Amino acid sequence: MKPIAKRTVKISRIISMVLFLLLVSIAPAMATQDMRATAQEAARQRTDLLNRANLEKQTAREEAQKSREAIFLDKKALKQAIAQKKKENQALAKQNLKIQTDIKSLTAGEADLRAKLAEMDAVVKELSGFVRISAKDLDTLLNHSLQSAIVKGRADKLRPLIKADKFPAMEDIRTMKDLLMEEILGSGQVRIEQAGIIDQAGKELTAQCLILGNFTAAYQVDSRVGFLLFSDQSQQLFALSKQPPLVMQKAIKRYMNGKADEVPIDVSKGGAMRQLTHKLSLVEQIPKGGVVVWPILGIALLAFLIILERLLFLARKRLDAAKFMKELKQRMANNEWEACDMLLAAHGKKPLARALAAGMEFRAMKRTDMENALQEAILREIPPLERFLSTLGMLAAIAPLMGLLGTVTGMINTFHVITFYGTSDPRMMSGGISEALVTTMLGLCVAIPIMLCHTLLSRQVETMIATMEEKAVAMVNAVFILGNREC
Repeated sequence: MKPIAKRTVKISRIISMVLFLLLVSIAPAMATQDMRATAQEAARQRTDLLNRANLEKQTAREEAQKSREAIFLDKKALKQAIAQKKKENQALAKQNLKIQTDIKSLTAGEADLRAKLAEMDAVVKELSGFVRISAKDLDTLLNHSLQSAIVKGRADKLRPLIKADKFPAMEDIRTMKDLLMEEILGSGQVRIEQAGIIDQAGKELTAQCLILGNFTAAYQVDSRVGFLLFSDQSQQLFALSKQPPLVMQKAIKRYMNGKADEVPIDVSKGGAMRQLTHKLSLVEQIPKGGVVVWPILGIALLAFLIILERLLFLARKRLDAAKFMKELKQRMANNEWEACDMLLAAHGKKPLARALAAGMEFRAMKRTDMENALQEAILREIPPLERFLSTLGMLAAIAPLMGLLGTVTGMINTFHVITFYGTSDPRMMSGGISEALVTTMLGLCVAIPIMLCHTLLSRQVETMIATMEEKAVAMVNAVFILGNREC
């Protein structure tokens, strides 16, 4: 095809030159002689050009014939190539159809795999979330565990696992398992270890600590013994600001020294021990009772002095009446009256002996006179025995009334506070309520022992009076029966 195009271009050039020559030959006739010579020369040149064009045309025809023959020769090869391409195209079409079928199958498989992937991804996320939640729970458990004060930095291993940007691995789960097993074993052990604590003065020191699982910790530094509280904020053990009772201190010391098999334990993990620091003794509560407390304390002091005086007095006046009367009757049976007087004089400070001695002076008189003398003597001994008992009973009655008075004054103060400030701040009302409750408590605490002591002392006095009366009758009988006398 390319040689034909070249020949076409040559022919077009020749035609262009011929046309140019024709235009030149059509020049006006009015040209001069020189122009005629030019025209002749142009005609000659035109002839040459025509000859050359014919020659080139012949050459172009020959080349076109050769090209046509070459094209005809290549036609069979082209047809064979086209047939081959058609076969390849058919094979490609079949392959394409198969690929389309495979694509549809793969698309369906991809959708199924995507669904399974989404399901597996949800399971993995759920598992990862469960592991992180478990790690957070374990971290909270370790932070609130008393064992963390002994083993420092246990929860630091869980920090990377708790973060959401790290997928939990089996090594992390094994770490969680080891920490949990360590916590379980530690919480079930009772052991003594050297650990750092903060004492009551706020100083950090090393002490011998008794760890009772996760419930209680105690310490011993030199002669000081007490309970420890665990702070989950600082992961430190703090000595209780108030020493436990002496009985508990001795029990802890004996247990830590291996001399006892039992020790006090706080199953509330420090709740009961904290109550020790907030619990006020009776002496600490007394100043909160207001002015009425002091009269109640005065009543208590006066009653205590009376009770002490009565106990000492009655202890000095006590006499073994049975043994005394046995010896006295034996002497009376033997008519040893001087020995009887000596025996009564030897116990002259005892009410019983004095009463019997007063009756013994009337042994020579009639029975009625002797009984009257003994009755008079007994009546004379009663006032010293009953001295201050009525006062003690009066104090026992006044003490709760004073407590009730303090309750009323405390409630009045509380209502005044409510009137001026309302009920928004309970602490402002605590003073009046404390005064009301403390005085009532103190009044009852004073009145109950006084009433008890008054009853016991009165009972003892009544017993002594009854004994004197009974022994007086026994002596009268002995005088008139053992002495073989008539009434």
